[in-house]
Amino acid sequence: MDCRLHPQSVMHFIHNQSRWGAKLLTLICFVLLQGAMYPLQAQSYDEWVDRAMKAVEVDSLNQAVEALRQAIQVDPAHAHNVWLYTNMGTMQGALQRWDEAIESYTFALNVAPYHLPALLGRASAYVETGRLELARVDYALVLDKEPENEEALLMRAYIYKVQREYKFARADYDCLLRLRPDHFEARLGLALLLQAEGARDEAVRQLDLLITQTKGDAESLKLLYRARAEVEWEQGRYDNALMDVEESLRIDATQAEAYLLRGQIYQSQGKKPQAKRDFQKAQQLGLSPVEIHTINNNN
Repeated sequence: MDCRLHPQSVMHFIHNQSRWGAKLLTLICFVLLQGAMYPLQAQSYDEWVDRAMKAVEVDSLNQAVEALRQAIQVDPAHAHNVWLYTNMGTMQGALQRWDEAIESYTFALNVAPYHLPALLGRASAYVETGRLELARVDYALVLDKEPENEEALLMRAYIYKVQREYKFARADYDCLLRLRPDHFEARLGLALLLQAEGARDEAVRQLDLLITQTKGDAESLKLLYRARAEVEWEQGRYDNALMDVEESLRIDATQAEAYLLRGQIYQSQGKKPQAKRDFQKAQQLGLSPVEIHTINNNN
């Protein structure tokens, strides 16, 4: 694990912008509406789908998954099973049963190879399980069919950056920003890409702009202050870095990564007691001693 923002924390921030529940209900309602157009279908199939929807409404995702499984068993050749498999994958993802989610999305894609919700869902599950190359392939398939898909552009850019394919990452960020110049996650991703490329002054300028434009959104601001603190630390601007990481901690004092970063800044200043205190705080908040040791040795 790395305390810096460009690996998991940014990806989780991006994914947390959408909630599983709304996505699930949208997909299941589509199935129910489509089913209403085919009154000759076995009623029991529709009943199982209806049970699944009711289970989602009361947040019983395990029961909803089983209901959809039963519906598919009633009519394995039903034309709308692609949606049921996709819903199952989304629910299993919400339950963090990633391998099962990948299997369900794959069943959906066996029925309809370019079903975009299933491709996007499987790609997300691949990212969650660290299978970035497989995720990149799925996002590329989405973009073959829908070149302006924002989620696919954003996440493929993230993957390219992690893989150090900076030219391709920039192309995807640029494409997304041409579509939506105010896209927050794309602008943040571009700033972190500039940091990775060593263009730290430009990265700080991008982060300055984002902080100025972001008002009233504590979740975004704590991330931005921490991101700018990291770049300033790399520049050797330790006082500025400390001010920013402390502002991030003022917004949310439970960030293990922020304490770790502040400890590293103190360590760079030769302030060993303060650094040790912050490393201990980061450990209390969930980082293991092995993670802290590994991160410090990599910086």
